Amino acid sequence: MNDQFGMFEQAKQTALDLALRFGPKVVVALLLFAAGMIAAQWAGRIVDGALHKLQLEPPARQLLARTARAIVVCLFSIMALQNLGVELLPLIAGLGVAGAGIALAMQGVLGNLVAGLSVIFTKPFGVGEYISIAGEEGRVEDITLFTTVLSHADLSRVVIPNRKVVGEILHNYGKVRQLNVVVSVGQDADLAGALSALEDVLRQNAKALKDPAPVLAVSLRAPALIDITVKPWVGVAHFGAAGSEIARSIAETFRDRKIAAPVPQREVRMLG
Repeated sequence: MNDQFGMFEQAKQTALDLALRFGPKVVVALLLFAAGMIAAQWAGRIVDGALHKLQLEPPARQLLARTARAIVVCLFSIMALQNLGVELLPLIAGLGVAGAGIALAMQGVLGNLVAGLSVIFTKPFGVGEYISIAGEEGRVEDITLFTTVLSHADLSRVVIPNRKVVGEILHNYGKVRQLNVVVSVGQDADLAGALSALEDVLRQNAKALKDPAPVLAVSLRAPALIDITVKPWVGVAHFGAAGSEIARSIAETFRDRKIAAPVPQREVRMLG
């Protein structure tokens, strides 16, 4: 009984000694960690506000704000561990080895991440613009750290890894595209009247932009007809519908104004 009581007293004394020795350090370490969390939130808000003024894409702002918070938390955590007397050099060396292994295992993911940062900071295109790249084309719907998402004309979505975007030849149409409609009239048709009719069609179509101004070009293709190329600018979202509307309006206007259509010709050869 006396032995058990002695062991209890010894354990109690040991616990008291440890509490007196490490208690203040643990309290200070917890206070440092709590202060670090508060400082990290404050730093994240400052970084996000500064980057918002620079008009960076949301993914870049989020990444840099989180990075700033993580750095502040790491600094305060190191201070807390040092206060507890923890040896940091072996820990840092172990983290370095683990980080190298993770980096080798995630080369593809890291490649997409680096490429995504390049796209976000260099801004070769933005959300809402129509681009053609890597054999695909469509309207840019979203740019993330790892992928670029395009909406296709057939209402499908094309997801391109960012490492396929960087280094490729990019055709950026912006937010407008130019239609190319070819109209044929007869050789004896009223050319001035045809051009006036085309101008009226484009002026009356709400989807055809007035600025940039549409292009009307005349070319001769065959003895019996004249080709007129009609190239109005339209918004990316209206590209498909506008082409059909304009072609139909041209056909109806030419019929109403009796603008002569080309007469089909057939060459017949008689061999004796």
